[in-house]
Amino acid sequence: MLVTGGEPLAQRNVIGLLKALLTESATVQLETAGAHDLARVPDGVSIIMDIKTPGSGEEKRNRWENLSHLKAGDEIKFVINDRDDYEWTRQIIIDKSLADLKAALLLSPAWNYLPPAKLVSWILKDQLPARLQIQQHKYIWGAEVTGV
Repeated sequence: MLVTGGEPLAQRNVIGLLKALLTESATVQLETAGAHDLARVPDGVSIIMDIKTPGSGEEKRNRWENLSHLKAGDEIKFVINDRDDYEWTRQIIIDKSLADLKAALLLSPAWNYLPPAKLVSWILKDQLPARLQIQQHKYIWGAEVTGV
């Protein structure tokens, strides 16, 4: 089960929902922008946390103390708009020792801003300990299709 959409942690009853889902499913994931405190997320929930890059215009919303709540099996996602976002991300990975967290590091090229092949070339050249993630639904059905 994946709890996502908007910002789940901004919803009053999401912690109760996560606890209930844990009793029903072996796998419960929470996808969050990381701007809210992760300390209250129940043990057993896998966290997918976005870190906002400067190109998003939301960089100031990053709650760096949330990194201490991540564990093996969690994921940290960066959406990369351009080379400046990539360089910022690369430096954050180094400065915050993100590879040591054992959470998967995912870099996603921003749709219509950065070709995936370009981002892959930077990752490979720098041997960055990260994986490429693309918004598959946009490649399959197009950017305007909703509900998929």
